Amino acid sequence: MNKKREMFMRLLLTALALSLIWGCSNAGTVKESEKNQPTPIDDSGLYENGLYILGKERLDITFYGHYSYYSMPVWGADPASRWIRDQFNIHITPISSDGKAKYKLQKMIAGNNLPDIVWGDRDYDLEQMREAGMLVPLDEYIEKYPNLKKWAGEKVLELLRSPDKKIYYFPNYYTSQPYGNAGFVINKKIYRELGFPPLDTTEDLYQYLLMVKEHYPNIIPFETGQAIEGHGIDQLFSAFKENNLGFTRLYAVTEGDRMTSIYKDPAFRESAVYVAKLMREGLFPGDAMTQTEDQVTDKIVQGKVAVYASANPMINGMVGDAALRKINPDDGYMFIEPIYKHGLDRSKIYPGTYNLLGWNVATITTSARNPEAIFAMLDWMTGPEGSAVQMWGPPGPEGYWNGFREDGITPNFTARYGTDQKELAEIQAISGDMIWVGNTVYLDKTKSEYEQTLPEEQQNWSTYWQQKITWKSQGDATEFINVQPPPNSDESRTMNKLKDIWLDARSDALFGKSDEEVLSILDDAHRASMDAGFQQYLNYITMRWQENLKVLNNK
Repeated sequence: MNKKREMFMRLLLTALALSLIWGCSNAGTVKESEKNQPTPIDDSGLYENGLYILGKERLDITFYGHYSYYSMPVWGADPASRWIRDQFNIHITPISSDGKAKYKLQKMIAGNNLPDIVWGDRDYDLEQMREAGMLVPLDEYIEKYPNLKKWAGEKVLELLRSPDKKIYYFPNYYTSQPYGNAGFVINKKIYRELGFPPLDTTEDLYQYLLMVKEHYPNIIPFETGQAIEGHGIDQLFSAFKENNLGFTRLYAVTEGDRMTSIYKDPAFRESAVYVAKLMREGLFPGDAMTQTEDQVTDKIVQGKVAVYASANPMINGMVGDAALRKINPDDGYMFIEPIYKHGLDRSKIYPGTYNLLGWNVATITTSARNPEAIFAMLDWMTGPEGSAVQMWGPPGPEGYWNGFREDGITPNFTARYGTDQKELAEIQAISGDMIWVGNTVYLDKTKSEYEQTLPEEQQNWSTYWQQKITWKSQGDATEFINVQPPPNSDESRTMNKLKDIWLDARSDALFGKSDEEVLSILDDAHRASMDAGFQQYLNYITMRWQENLKVLNNK
């Protein structure tokens, strides 16, 4: 098939998928009472006291992570998921995005071949599925099963409600307290050998990266991770503005009581110029926009990185730290306080954000044979036992925890927790991609309380730096959740155009050959956005933001 015909077929498939979604969401022949009704099944013997009992039958689940960069680890290959598989006879089959998440989802919808679980951001794609009646409402299950309702609380559940007043999303890393891992990690060996120069301001960072380039020609001075997702770049943007809550995802910033264009924001423009300078001078990886997560991990494990910043450098940093310390106990990686522009208040610099609803969500589709069984699994996963297994591995005297204390909540951690953390680091490196309904308060409170009883050298690397730096340097962005426009609205169609403009501008600006060229790219992007209906979109997200403020302030 020639390239023109191949492109035509791809466009045809995409158009067909979108038309099917639109058709489903507007079909007048489907009664409301018939929507979201699973196929009846013979459930005799699978329930006790009205609750589905995991392990009573083999449970096969298909799982799709709706991210182009996400690849689910093999279920049952690591100790935690192997224990879940064997204990409850749960078998999860991943469906790959093949690097094209949006196209993959559209293809599955068009083929009427949805997975049981779709896990992804609370954004346009999932909202479009909800409006089309492709997601199962969870309200009945939330009332029946104990964990989500208990640990999330009423405020989180209310924030999750859709316009029809039902809940379709099972949140991941929901919370009532600060959390998050975004920030800056440095290579201890390189920092030591260069004499511990100051690493506080953006100018300090620039001078340090020049030193690295001069003395270590085979080292990446500043590793961004996957810059195509904003990693590294967004953290540097945070350095130029106080109370910066990561508005790159909205293409807008706050100005008084309004949301305005990010392209005109002085701090963003200054950060874009700074980032492009680092790229021009060879201080960034040249493949920052195309490299894979595996490539990033390999560089960090091999100690080929001097500074690493991303939305979550904790996972790679933990694995890299363990690998380097195995060779020399004095080496490894450490977090530093957030980088900031000279003259700003460092306590108001946020390289990452959190919100009460957490990160992303798991949804159960109407294709699921038994949605209640899937919810029962997710509810167990977000509870104490499920959380403990996923974070610290299988229970037992030879593991890192062995059952619970009298409260039925707090794990009995074993001596191995503080003396042999190699396998624990491996378990947690995988769990970062396998925890789909994380219970932030339970995990953070439990591990931090126990860690504080251990000598510093026995404390878990990630927990230590979370308590020391990252949890204190994340901004509360709850007021900006769910401000994106609903599917099939004029504002939503505008947002799709704005996203394309944004992605092109971010990539082009990164490789700008001069400061003037970078600023010109941003100006062009602003004009193109305005021509695409930017102001109407800005008006809409301003209205939603103000509505959130009223809810959060109980007005």
